[in-house]
Amino acid sequence: MENVIYNTSVYFDNVYSPQWFQDSFAQRVIKSIDKGTVVGPNAIDTKILGVIPPEKLSSGTKTLLLMYFMPQNIYNASNCGDNCAYWILRIAAQKDLTINLYHLMDFGNGKFTAAIANTGDVVHTMFDLVPIAGKCLRENS
Repeated sequence: MENVIYNTSVYFDNVYSPQWFQDSFAQRVIKSIDKGTVVGPNAIDTKILGVIPPEKLSSGTKTLLLMYFMPQNIYNASNCGDNCAYWILRIAAQKDLTINLYHLMDFGNGKFTAAIANTGDVVHTMFDLVPIAGKCLRENS
């Protein structure tokens, strides 16, 4: 896929805005993924690392924030763990979102809508997604 931002961590470090951290959605993502609380535009208090700057957030959190604040780009969601799947679905419910995956992400047991660019298929459950994703992943390996 063309025009994909593969190294989302480096991209984030160079484009994020401190104002992003005032947003309640961004704060919920940071709390959920990195167990952190935003204490200022350049300070996140985490249970494991203590107070960190935004550049030290996990690659999953960085990728989710990019998806939310800059949805016009295509991001490599393989930088995210399965703990990000819930948030990807929340963002996609609000914004037109295109992601790139090189692994089978577990989007859970609920219903969702995803268009698979490789095949043109539209899926609504993991049961629908697994065989199509498996075929796409085998073809690209």
